[in-house]
Formats: sequence, structure tokens, C-alpha cells
Amino acid sequence: MHFDLIDTVLEQSEERIVALKAVTNAEEYLQDHFPTFPVLPGVMMIEACTQAARRLAEAGSTSRYTLCQVKALKYGMFVAPGDTMRVEVTVFKRNDDGSIDFKASATVHKPGEAPGEGTNCVSGRLTLRPVRPGEAPSPAPAA
Repeated sequence: MHFDLIDTVLEQSEERIVALKAVTNAEEYLQDHFPTFPVLPGVMMIEACTQAARRLAEAGSTSRYTLCQVKALKYGMFVAPGDTMRVEVTVFKRNDDGSIDFKASATVHKPGEAPGEGTNCVSGRLTLRPVRPGEAPSPAPAA
């Protein structure tokens, strides 16, 4: 199953990407998480950050990248239907083995809120590595 949690890329350079994810009631996984208080699951927040990092890593490259590590993960505010999540990912370090370390953070923006007034919903460090020839991409580790 392939799904894209990045709705819009606001800006992208070689070292940084800023993207948006609008959360709606139409998203199937919100029906079970939680029935009386729907919120974006934490693993989906991490996945949005990972997808943004992957776009950064794969830009101008022939390699495909997979998530291999998450560190210093912190959750903040819930993200609910009607909210927009602003994801910002920057390259922290390019490693000799081809993997790339990223700093990732996302803020939640409530409807009617002025730009820039978002509250942190997730932050941490991600490491993506190139998929080796003949190797299927591994699923992201559970958070």
C-alpha cells in the first residue's frame, strides 16, 4: 500500500524541506484512532516527516531511501481533523555509508490560526539509508 502524507511542498532546497499535511475526517485510520476523539496517530506524524526527508534525500539521486532509525522522538500537541501539520526537515549529517541524518519537526495549525502560531506536535532525528540492490525496502520500525 502506498500513500502520500505530504499534500504540499512549500519550499525545498538541498538541505531543507517544508511541507504541509491537511488532516481531514476522510482519512480512514482516524475512524479507529479514536472513535470518540479522532487524532492523527503518532506513527503517521513520523511517516509524514520520513516522507519529507525521503523527498530531500532522493532529489537528484538515483537511490531510493528507507527509514532505519528514529532518535530523540518527542510528541506534543494532538493533530485532529481540520488541522494542518507543517513539517520541516533539515539535513543534519551526510554519513560515509550513504545514510543521511535529519532533524525533523512538525507543528499543528488550528483552523483560523495565524501563520507561524503553530504548536509542536512531533520532533526528533531520523536516519535514512539507501536501499541496497536486490533488497526490498524494509517497513519503518514501530514507534
